[in-house]
Amino acid sequence: MTFGARLREAMDNRGPLCVGIDPHPALMDSWGMTDSAVGLERFSMSAVEALAGAAAAVKPQSAFFERHGAKGIAVLEKVIGAARDLGTLVVLDVKRGDIGSTAQAYADAYLDPTSPLAVDAITASPFLGFGSLAPMIETARAHGAGVFVLALTSNPEGPEVQHARTADGRTVAGTVLDSVASLNADEDGFGSFGAVVGATIGETRENLDVNGPLLVPGIGAQGGTADDVRRIFGPAVRNVLASSSREILAAGPDPSVLHATALEAARSFAALADT
Repeated sequence: MTFGARLREAMDNRGPLCVGIDPHPALMDSWGMTDSAVGLERFSMSAVEALAGAAAAVKPQSAFFERHGAKGIAVLEKVIGAARDLGTLVVLDVKRGDIGSTAQAYADAYLDPTSPLAVDAITASPFLGFGSLAPMIETARAHGAGVFVLALTSNPEGPEVQHARTADGRTVAGTVLDSVASLNADEDGFGSFGAVVGATIGETRENLDVNGPLLVPGIGAQGGTADDVRRIFGPAVRNVLASSSREILAAGPDPSVLHATALEAARSFAALADT
């Protein structure tokens, strides 16, 4: 199955929720765990075990593992393996973007199933030119994986680049969205290539229907709500994979409470697609 087909099935069965696994020092402290490789592993593995089955996907934030060096990367490998063993899709939030052989190396690291860091999909930055993502896109196609491309992000600095106009009058974000849609043009169902569009962007005139998934961060702690998602995405809301991290993780460390919190969030976003 392609990533798009796997994700559509998971969203339909579990609800369109992606829970970020962000081992922020403050969160680990609130769980009674130290800001160390040992605390990182306890926190992350506890989260994976509690969230498996409650969400369509989990999204480890690579930076929070990288900050612990080689031991942190080893924990990330365990988290990826555990989530996939438990039948949960893994979207690795790495926001990689480069050119040529370097872009191919990133693709090999995260999208080739022979790699210990192989996941179902990654996030990628197109701001070196959309064509620079070709190695990641082609590697994803070859292995049934996916790529979520940054388009309209939830951070306040994003508009200075993403709202800028190109020579043909379109916005940079608009060209990214059009390029993602073109990757999915030949898909009869749900494409494997998606866009990242924040829940806090306010109004937009961009066409958000890319015939594939829309990874939507900014929900919860960053201020985005289910009503925002409904208003911003309109008919494309059926393709939204809502991403929430700190608001759900704050319900831990009790695994039953964490699981129940994720289930409730998944139900609330599934209801949006039915309206």
